Formats: sequence, structure tokens, C-alpha cells
Amino acid sequence: MDRILVTGGAGFIGSNFVHHLVRETDRQVTVLDKLTYAASRESIDALPQDRVELVEGDITDATLVDKLFSDHREVVHFAAESHNDNSLHDPSPFIQTNIVGTFTLLEASRKHDVRLHHVSTDEVYGDLDLDDPKRFTEDTPYNPSSPYSASKAGSDHLVRAWVRSFGVRATISNCSNNYGPWQHVEKFIPRMITNLIDGVPPKVYGDGLNVRDWIHADDHSSAVLRILEQGRVGETYLIGADGERSNLQVVTALLGLFGRDESDIEFVTDRAGHDRRYAIESGKLRAELGWSPRFQDFESGLADTVEWYRANEDWWRPHKQATEAFYASKGQ
Repeated sequence: MDRILVTGGAGFIGSNFVHHLVRETDRQVTVLDKLTYAASRESIDALPQDRVELVEGDITDATLVDKLFSDHREVVHFAAESHNDNSLHDPSPFIQTNIVGTFTLLEASRKHDVRLHHVSTDEVYGDLDLDDPKRFTEDTPYNPSSPYSASKAGSDHLVRAWVRSFGVRATISNCSNNYGPWQHVEKFIPRMITNLIDGVPPKVYGDGLNVRDWIHADDHSSAVLRILEQGRVGETYLIGADGERSNLQVVTALLGLFGRDESDIEFVTDRAGHDRRYAIESGKLRAELGWSPRFQDFESGLADTVEWYRANEDWWRPHKQATEAFYASKGQ
């Protein structure tokens, strides 16, 4: 069977991709993950051990990366520091993992002629006005506004340079905000869900009108696999599911699923540099590669996610208290 290396495969989006690979292909999967606080062995523990191997390690470790690349024909690169609030508190891990780590992978790809897909974010484009009819496209200029998005922009530029300068066989995808199983409770949707499970008022930044374009992690996974298998080397593909919702709309939908009233919402101090709106135009991916999302109804995907968190309290509960203490220290 073909062997594929997935960096960050024990994290939220990466683990969903590993599940997708096992379910939809016959590939053997090696997961390289540093197992930071945002990763979870449990997210891939139930998968067949004859199909999935976990290697604990850092993508900045050139010796380890070189060894793994020598044994694999394909690599999908999810590993990243990705929390905006954390990047504002301490940017240094974002530079190391997202820029130095991506450089390390590119050098190994160049040496071993490995097919690489680099997973990025729509946040590299900055934000849009709420009344702007435009969406991000592959031609939108980069305009990152946080240390996190700047580090991801830097990693994207490295990939393009290594394709052009050294012939590395790589593609890039920039995806909108993900939701679904195995997402850490520090993130917006899991934090709202777990607060509601605990009977705590959901907390919304600022006026709550910030808009994100939501996609279920399963749909992100299917898009990445399609790009890996059929995408043109050197190309960038934007992944989105037409899921634009304001934070208030998301919280209101969750309150409805819990039988709660909108008056329960608690507005808190806005985040520094909080981008106003993201919106993805994924027409190139759909037209060129024939991809479409399975969860085309955001509300049904949200209900599915609520049920997952209800059923997996033993997984998220140990992280909840520390997460809320961190936000409380910032008045959020």
C-alpha cells in the first residue's frame, strides 16, 4: 500500500484527515506530531494500528524529518501553531513551527522528491468589510493582521519559492474556519458548546458581528485529498463551503439547539486585531477538480458537532478549566 506522512495528524483538522484517509483509501498513514496541548493521541487511537503509526516529534527536527521523508511518497502538512490569541501572547512558537518547520519540510521534499501538500488558512488575506460583496480568491493579495496569520503567509511564500526555484512538487490550500470533532475547547465553536453544556452563558467578542466562513472538517479533508490526488503542482486552491455566519448567528443557532434564549449571550472584550469578515470563493477547486462539500447545511453540521461534544465529555473536560481561566484573566 502507498504510504503517506501527515504532519500534525493528531491535531483537530489533521486527525479528521487521517480518519478520512483510513475510511476512503487504502493508504498506510504515518502521523508526525509534536503532541502539544492542542493535539490528542485519543483522536487517532481507535484507528487500526496496521494502518496508522504515530511518531512523536517536531517538524523543525531536520534529522527526523529527513528519515521520514525518505520512506514516504506523499506528505500532507497540517502541523501549525494556529490560535490567534496565543500568537498575540507569544509569537515565537508560531515563527518556529509555521515558518522554520515548513522550511524543514520543503528541504526534505527537495532532497527526496516527495509530493507535498501544504495546508494554510484564509487568514493570510486579512479581512473584508461586512458589506463588501467580494470573497477571497486565489488572486487576493496577502494582508495578514496577526502573528499567526503572518507566519502562515510566510510559510505559503516559502512553498511557492521552493516550487519555482527548486522544482518541489507542492500544492497549497487556503481554507476557511473549520468545525467538527476533536477541536480543542479554546476554539470558538467548541468553547460555546462546552459552555452551554455546563450551563454557562456563551461569551461573544465585541459586538458579535465578525463573520467567518465555516466548513466541516470532513469536507476540508475530502478537498485536501482531492487536491493531493488531482491538483496541479504549483497551484493554490481555496477551500470553502459557503458557510458565512456572524459569531452572533453561530451562537444563536447553538442556543436554539440547547433550548436557550438569546438573552443568555454575554458580550466580552474584543480580541486585539480581530478581523472583521472572511469569505472564500472556492470556484476553482469545484470547477477544476470536481469537489463539493457533503455538509452543505451549516446548521446540520453544527448539530452533529454538538452531539459529538455531548458524547465525548471525557476527552474535552480535562482542558476546560484551564482554558476558561486563561480567558478570564483577559476579561474574555
